[in-house]
Amino acid sequence: MDIKKTTDSLRTASQKLALQNACQKNAALNAVADALDKNRASIIAANATDVKNARAAGISESIIDRLLLDDKRINGIIASLREVIGQTDPVGEEVAGWKTPNGMTIRQIRVPLGVVALIYENRPNVTVDAFSLAYKSGNAILLRGSSSSYVSNVEIVRIIKEALAGVDGGVPEAIELVEVRDHDHSDVDQILNAVGMIDVCLPRGGKKLIQNVVQNARVPVIETGSGVCHLFIDESADLEMACRIAENAKIQRPSVCNAIECIVVHNAIAAKFLPMLEKTFAGRVKLHADEKAIAFLESAIPATEEDFGNEYLDYECCIKIVDSIEEAIKYINSHNTKHSESIISQSRANTRLFQSMIDASCVYVNASTRFTDGGEFGFGAELGISTQKLHARGPMGIKVLTTTKYLIDGEGQIR
Repeated sequence: MDIKKTTDSLRTASQKLALQNACQKNAALNAVADALDKNRASIIAANATDVKNARAAGISESIIDRLLLDDKRINGIIASLREVIGQTDPVGEEVAGWKTPNGMTIRQIRVPLGVVALIYENRPNVTVDAFSLAYKSGNAILLRGSSSSYVSNVEIVRIIKEALAGVDGGVPEAIELVEVRDHDHSDVDQILNAVGMIDVCLPRGGKKLIQNVVQNARVPVIETGSGVCHLFIDESADLEMACRIAENAKIQRPSVCNAIECIVVHNAIAAKFLPMLEKTFAGRVKLHADEKAIAFLESAIPATEEDFGNEYLDYECCIKIVDSIEEAIKYINSHNTKHSESIISQSRANTRLFQSMIDASCVYVNASTRFTDGGEFGFGAELGISTQKLHARGPMGIKVLTTTKYLIDGEGQIR
C-alpha cells in the first residue's frame, strides 16, 4: 500500500465532504442503502466464501457467527444506515458561543476530524457502520479489515463506491479498503505511523489487535476495549430476574464484547442462586467456579487464576463468590476492561453505590450488558465501544468523529 497516495486521496475527499450539507450527504447514503438492498445476493455469496474459508481454517463457530451475513443481518445493516441518515448532521453545530468585553463574537462549532482509519476483525457489518458514520460526519475513512472477512468487505466497498459514483455530488473517494494479505501486517504498521496523514485510528477487535494499535501507534488512537464484563448478583437480588439476565448476557451471543464473562455472587444467596443458574444454563455453558462456588454446583470445574479477567468469547463463564458489595466492586474494578458491568439488586443504596464506584463505560442496574451497543443507544450504527476516558467513552456514534474549533468575529480589535 502506498500510504501517502492513499491518504492524500482521502484527504481531498474529506475536504469535499466538509463543504457538503446534510441533504447532499443523506442523498448519497440513501443511494448506498438502496444499493446494498439491491445487491444483497452478491454480498451473501461473497460472505459464503469467507465463512467456508473460516471453517476450513478451524475458526470456532462462535467467531464465525460474527462473520456471518444473511438476509436478516443485511436488513439490520440497512436499517442502521437509514437511522444514521435520519440523525441530525453534527457538522456546524454550535456547541457554545459568547461575546467578549471588547466586542468580539466567539463561537465553538463541530467540525469533522478529517481522515479516519479503522482496523477491525471479522465483522463485515462494521464496514457499512463505520463508513456511514464517517460520511455523515464529513470524514473520509480507511478500512483495514481482517483476512477472514476480506471477500465480504471487498464486495461491500465495491457496492458503496458504485452507489456514491452514481449520485450527484457523491464522493466515492471517501472510502478505501486496504488489500489484506495473509500473515502480512506491514500495512497496519504504515497506518499506525502515518503521522500527519491520518487524524485518528480506531482498533476494533480482540485484545491482541487492540494492544498492538495502542502500544505501537504514533497517530492519535481512540481505544476500543475487549469485553471482560461482569454480572453481580447482590444479596437483595430477584433471583428469577438474575437468571434471565445471566442467560441473555452470556448465551444470546457469546462471541461479542458486551457478553458477560464472569458472574459475581453474594455469599448470602449463593446456595440458592447457583443451582438455579446451573439449571438455567442447562449444560449450555461451561462453568469455572472458585473454591466457594464449586460446592453449590454439580457440573462446574475449578477455576484457575487465569479464568478471572479472561475474555472467553464462547459458551464459558467463571463464577466468583464475594462477602459484600464492596468486595464485588473491588474485584470487578481490578479484573474488568472498563467496558460494561451490571448489578442485579433490589437495594437502591447498593445499586447507586455500584454505579458510582464501578469504573466502566456503561454500568447497568437490573439489565443485561448486551445493551451496550450504538443501535440500542439510538445511534443507529457505532464505531465500537470506547473504554478510555478522553474524547469518547462507551458506544461511539456520529459525534465521536467530530472535534470543535473556535470561530472569532471582530471589527478591528487589537490586543
